[in-house]
Amino acid sequence: MGSPITDKNKQVVFLKKRLDMFAELLEAIDPEETDLEDIDRMIQIVEEMDAKCREFKNRDL
Repeated sequence: MGSPITDKNKQVVFLKKRLDMFAELLEAIDPEETDLEDIDRMIQIVEEMDAKCREFKNRDL
């Protein structure tokens, strides 16, 4: 695991990259072939991004 990101600008860049990757994932998914496991994974990704946002917010205190 890498060292913690403490620079505010780097935190924003990190989150933007994660959000861009998630948006690409959503665009690539075929709704007709998406199953519950795929949806669960997408929910997990959103929860991980939320946790990272909270971590960055608490790190700034």
